[in-house]
Amino acid sequence: MPANSALRRTFAVVAALPLFSLAACGYGSDAKETPAQQKVAAGAEKIDGLDSVKIGYFGNLTHGTALVGVQKGFFQKALGATEAKYQVFNAGPSEIEALNSGSIDIGWIGPSPAINGYTKSKGTNLRIIGGSASGGVKLVVNPDKIKSVKDVEGKRIATPQLGNTQDVALLNWIAEQGWKVDPQSGKGDVSVVRTDNKVTPDAYKSGSIDGAWVPEPTASKLVAEGAKVLLDEADLWPDKKFVITNIIVSQKFLKEHPKAVEAVLKASVDTNKWINANPDAAKKAANTQLGIDSGKELKPEVLDPAWKSIQFTNDPLAATLNTEAQHAVKAGLLDDPQLDGIYDLTLLNKVLAAAGESSVDDAGLGAK
Repeated sequence: MPANSALRRTFAVVAALPLFSLAACGYGSDAKETPAQQKVAAGAEKIDGLDSVKIGYFGNLTHGTALVGVQKGFFQKALGATEAKYQVFNAGPSEIEALNSGSIDIGWIGPSPAINGYTKSKGTNLRIIGGSASGGVKLVVNPDKIKSVKDVEGKRIATPQLGNTQDVALLNWIAEQGWKVDPQSGKGDVSVVRTDNKVTPDAYKSGSIDGAWVPEPTASKLVAEGAKVLLDEADLWPDKKFVITNIIVSQKFLKEHPKAVEAVLKASVDTNKWINANPDAAKKAANTQLGIDSGKELKPEVLDPAWKSIQFTNDPLAATLNTEAQHAVKAGLLDDPQLDGIYDLTLLNKVLAAAGESSVDDAGLGAK
């Protein structure tokens, strides 16, 4: 079979993942409202005449902008009398499906689901309109079995999902070590075990995995169980920055309701400014919202190191998204994607200019 045909076949498998994920977890669960979310300023008006704007995010600390923005009421304040509604997701494919169906309008999401969603729709379903976070991903290992990088060979290392952002990063890193792994089965010189983040700590405790390449707070949960950090992914990137969370919007909603999109982006910029000025209060707010969404807050020994490893930024770090896409191609998980037009940073740069902040770059991948 020609190489490009094999890649297309591989991508078809990856692109089909949303269908399986949807069967398992649907569109996610609605977050409960907190008093801060319900506050609408006296005399506030609806934006673009909308009754509501539907916002999606994950219950992960790498989605801290969304967690804090919800908890502290930044989104509702920016939207005036238009209600901010929220849905919490467990995986990127289900959030992309919700965006495609109109169940959400705007979402916080990782780079790989955004790339896959955009590519699968042939560039018609979404735009990345802003950045949110960098970092917060680590390779953590059982120190009794793995004491150095060379010891990873022959071991069982978990990632959250076939073809997800961390899965691609691990496969790329394995290749750079000179080891071979079949991207679909995960079998090879290292066994890549696709395991939901919710069960990864139990898998580590049972000994069924020897380590994991995972986002926060899963990495710090494993460390609390005795694992050690072998590698912080930030150390592999220039300036130690790489995109872990973007903001996406459906192209239809962006075209029809730019004022509402601008309001959400203003709330995101305001939230990030508050987070960086008030790190301890922000950490507490994010944890409070995690408790509301999941029913359980993180313990300090997990929360503190996890939060410290994440940088909150408005910059989408577009050049690193393009690099991550190329890593997926090299790993055999993706045809060479056409990402021209995936970004539209016009409204974000307008918001940043009004706030007296520097504009951000789309690395030549902006909508024309």
